[in-house]
Order: sequence, then C-alpha cells, then structure tokens
Amino acid sequence: MARRSDKRGRLIAAARTLMHEQGVHPTTLAEVAQRADIPPGNVYYYFKTKEDLVRAVVDDYNGQADAMLAELGRLRSPASRLKGLTRGWLEVADTVADYGCPVGSLCAELNRCDGAMGRAGAEILGRITEWAAAQFRELGRRDAKDLAMALMSGIQGSALLAQTFHDATILSREARYLAKWIDSLS
Repeated sequence: MARRSDKRGRLIAAARTLMHEQGVHPTTLAEVAQRADIPPGNVYYYFKTKEDLVRAVVDDYNGQADAMLAELGRLRSPASRLKGLTRGWLEVADTVADYGCPVGSLCAELNRCDGAMGRAGAEILGRITEWAAAQFRELGRRDAKDLAMALMSGIQGSALLAQTFHDATILSREARYLAKWIDSLS
C-alpha cells in the first residue's frame, strides 16, 4: 500500500507543479504521468478523470494550508501569527515571480469552472482568510473579516504584481508594509 500511495503522491506533486507552471486546462494527464515518471496508463488507476486529479491537488493544497496554519498557531500572539502568514509567501517569492502564487493562480483558474471545481478554489483561500479573521478577532477587532480580506488582498495583489513585473522583491516590500500595518492594528 505504501508503494501505491507513493505513486499517487508523485502524480499529485507533478500535477500541482504543472498546473502552477502552465495552468489547469493545458495540463494533460500524459504530461502529469511523464513528470511523475509513471506510465501514462497507470494514472487512471489512481484518478479516473482529470477532475479527480484536480480535486486531489486542491485537497493537497488544503492539507498544506492546514499544516502552515498549525505551525503559525504555535507563535505567541495573533499579530506574530499574522505577520508569519505574510512572511510565508517570501519562501516561494522566486517561483511566484515566475509563475504567480501557486494557490492564487489555481483559485483564479478554478473559479472560471462550473460546479464543484468552480467552488474548490475558494476552499483554500477561504480557510486561510477565515484563520486570519480569527487572529484579528483575537486582537479584539470587530472588523476582523474585513481586515482578513485586506490582508489577503495585499498578499495576493503583491503576488500578481511580482509575477507581472518578474520582481520577487515586490513580495518582500509588501510583507514589510503588512507587518507594520498589523502592528498598527494591535
């Protein structure tokens, strides 16, 4: 069973990378299989449709978001947790400058789909935004939801600008600005 999940994990990781680099729609199951070094026919053993694979990628991002938020939850104060969230994007700044935010790009693309896939992207950013709102509530802010949306807008907006201008330093400047902004609210 470990071997099966290893192949499944490799397929998800390959799909996540390809979908980030070239988008969901242009990415084919054959490309995913090639990137994962798995025979193309074997993909269907793990994922019956491309939609099943996209769902697995979304679930994987949700798991990564949960792990990141749990790690941030270990920080002492809500302000330090929120600033940690903004700094998290700096770890992937070069990739963001090349291809955009992995999560934001996926969410934007899935939002153009119908049905369950159209709603799937909102799950990832939704859980991070709700977490941020909880941190702002801990700071005693009644406008916590609005502040969380402003924070996510700053993060995602700077990711879009970093990609547009191929300049990873935009993310670091925005992270510094958001840290000062968070301090001014607490």
